Amino acid sequence: MIVLNLLAHIGRLFLGFLGASGRLAIFAGRAVSHVFRPPFFPLITLQQMISIGYFSLPVVGLTTLFTGMALALQIFEGTARFNAEGAVAQVVAIGMARELAPVLGGLMVAGRVGAAMAAEIGTMRVTEQIDALTTLSTNPFKYLIAPRLIAGTLMLPFLVLVGDIIGIFGGFVISVNLLHFNAATYVKNTVDFLENVDIISGLVKAGVFGFIVTLMGCYHGFRSRGGAEGVGAATTNAVVTASILILTANLIITRLFFSN
Repeated sequence: MIVLNLLAHIGRLFLGFLGASGRLAIFAGRAVSHVFRPPFFPLITLQQMISIGYFSLPVVGLTTLFTGMALALQIFEGTARFNAEGAVAQVVAIGMARELAPVLGGLMVAGRVGAAMAAEIGTMRVTEQIDALTTLSTNPFKYLIAPRLIAGTLMLPFLVLVGDIIGIFGGFVISVNLLHFNAATYVKNTVDFLENVDIISGLVKAGVFGFIVTLMGCYHGFRSRGGAEGVGAATTNAVVTASILILTANLIITRLFFSN
């Protein structure tokens, strides 16, 4: 009897997961289809680009700056054990461009933007503002979802590119001023070692992460129910699911780019 109850519980969880995945896939399909079909709302899209991109610069910049500094210190301590301290510049550059700037940037934006989107759209849902849009013949997917998806997908690569520069600069500052590296040699090693694929892979990740963050924020906000408590749950779920999907997508994209 205990075994049957356990199997029934596992089955319910699995069926619930499949149902949630299906609802998310349908929502994503509808949202993406409206991105490419008129009417368009360029002013709202521009507002979202400013909100996601410009106002996220401080948190992404500070995160990548201190991460680059800490990374340089850790790599120096590790490579000093086998007399390879000269590799600090190369490893900091590839680590920031390929992994740390995209992932940390995505997670920071998920915490800031994904939560805000879920709260905003969730509040509109529970106060019946979305129903009012439908009554006024305004498609909520066109007016609310599509501009946010476009803005998130376009602006996160920009944030990550800035994060790459700031993170590598942070490693440079620590290496030159604290670890006594030669500045010209450090810069030369960074430029010579970085390849186009390192930067491109990070920007591709950033575009995917931006889509995930905005999709999760819109999805959970759009489906929120139950007043303030439901909006709070939607906000939490948006950040958690976006973070998990970012880490999962990061592994998949890394495997696609660097499978050899």
